[in-house]
Amino acid sequence: MKIGALKETLDGEARVAITPGSSAHLQKLGHEVHIESGAGARAGFSDAAYEAAGVTIHPSAKALTEAVDVVAKVRPPEDAEIKRMHDGQTLISYFYPAQNAELLEAARAQGITAIAMDMVPRISRAQKMDALSSMANIAGYRAVIEAANNFGRFFTGQVTAAGKVPPAKVLIVGAGVAGLAAIGAATSLGAQVYAFDVRPEVAEQIESMGAEFVYLDFEETQQDGAATGGYAAPSSPEFREKQLEKFRELAPDMDIVITTALIPGRDAPLLWTKDMVEAMKPGSVIVDLAAEKGGNVELTQPDEKIVTDNGVTIIGYTDFPSRMAAQSSELYGNNIRHFLTDLTPAKDGQINQNMEDDVIRGATVAHDGDITFPPPPPKVAAIAAQKPKEKKKELTAEEKRAQEVAAFKAETRQQYMLLGGGGLILLLIGLVAPASFMSHFIVFVLSCFVGFKVIWNVAHSLHTPLMAITNAISSIIILGALMQIGSGSGFVIILAAAAVLMAGVNIFGGFLVTRRMLAMFQKS
Repeated sequence: MKIGALKETLDGEARVAITPGSSAHLQKLGHEVHIESGAGARAGFSDAAYEAAGVTIHPSAKALTEAVDVVAKVRPPEDAEIKRMHDGQTLISYFYPAQNAELLEAARAQGITAIAMDMVPRISRAQKMDALSSMANIAGYRAVIEAANNFGRFFTGQVTAAGKVPPAKVLIVGAGVAGLAAIGAATSLGAQVYAFDVRPEVAEQIESMGAEFVYLDFEETQQDGAATGGYAAPSSPEFREKQLEKFRELAPDMDIVITTALIPGRDAPLLWTKDMVEAMKPGSVIVDLAAEKGGNVELTQPDEKIVTDNGVTIIGYTDFPSRMAAQSSELYGNNIRHFLTDLTPAKDGQINQNMEDDVIRGATVAHDGDITFPPPPPKVAAIAAQKPKEKKKELTAEEKRAQEVAAFKAETRQQYMLLGGGGLILLLIGLVAPASFMSHFIVFVLSCFVGFKVIWNVAHSLHTPLMAITNAISSIIILGALMQIGSGSGFVIILAAAAVLMAGVNIFGGFLVTRRMLAMFQKS
């Protein structure tokens, strides 16, 4: 099959659906790759780079569409682009079928197979094709970069000779893919990060990334958890009021607010009202990643950056992934080539539109002259949100004391049993073993016991570095081996040399592993 990528016509869109790197993978599937001239220029991919990768260049969109079997692009197609296609061709792009009924009807009338990358089911097998997640990841990262560019101070706290600089306080609203990417970028810059999500089960993910989860004092939080597919479910009116109350409390303290709350196919919920903006400090920055669907911030203007009367900058750009076009194109190109891998199971260059496949069926919105949207539920379970852990029952001081006493008694009883059994074994061995052996054997047993007790009380996260350094220190055995190398026995010399070699590996390897492990806990 011949697969071609069109040049995006929307103003400001710099991404391209096929890159020189992804074209090589498509060719391995047996496909011919084509591209419209200049399609990758704004993403940093020249026509020469495509030619070097074995891609055929076409001078216009019309010429490319006539020459290929599969057309790939990023943004939803325009009506003119669909009308250039003919019966039997396949179109792969974003489509947003729930909001584009006329476009969907045009695809059906034209007789093309339309595959919507925004409709890829959120199941484990399809993660590599999930274009929404890959683009949201970039948007979250880029949002922090935009905020830093418009924020007049450091993100990280510093103590300098000229004075003390406090860390910036950043609030991330929504802990989906974009939110987690924003948390990671903000914490890496040294900011003091807070994050909120209606799904309490994501609290551990947020805290593991170094941010503080903002909890609500709301007993019915569980009903506002995750919906099917891993997205947040719409909140109840009572929960929403409690949420806005918490945001009003946080607004005066926050330097940067990044809102990411958006469910595909729905308008963005209003989370940051005008009075919250007015309560923020001059110089604060708000980045609204939901601006394309109305925005989470009441004052957001899509595709604009404004400064309010009280000096708060509100960024409502809708093209964050396009602002990192080279990276976005590579990831989106990989999403498409993974999808085409499923469409080409035999790797013979022939498309197999298997409508029994959950992923292919879920993403196909028009096929064989019919509209196939919405798809049936996938036969395999979607990526479900983890249920929140049940809170442990709070114990009274007396109950805690009773538990501690019982645990101490049980441990003491176990130790007495071990000591008694060990003493009996030593006594039995001493009845038959010589005195010289027993002196060394007792030292050996005691060292094993002490070593075990020391290691057992060490935190699990430190086991690897501790064991590594212990191995290095215990390699004092190398001294005994060196003393035996001067022995007159050839057999003893061979054993001693082998012991020196292995002990040397133990020493250097132990310190090397320890250094690398401890470096993981250090900030660069």
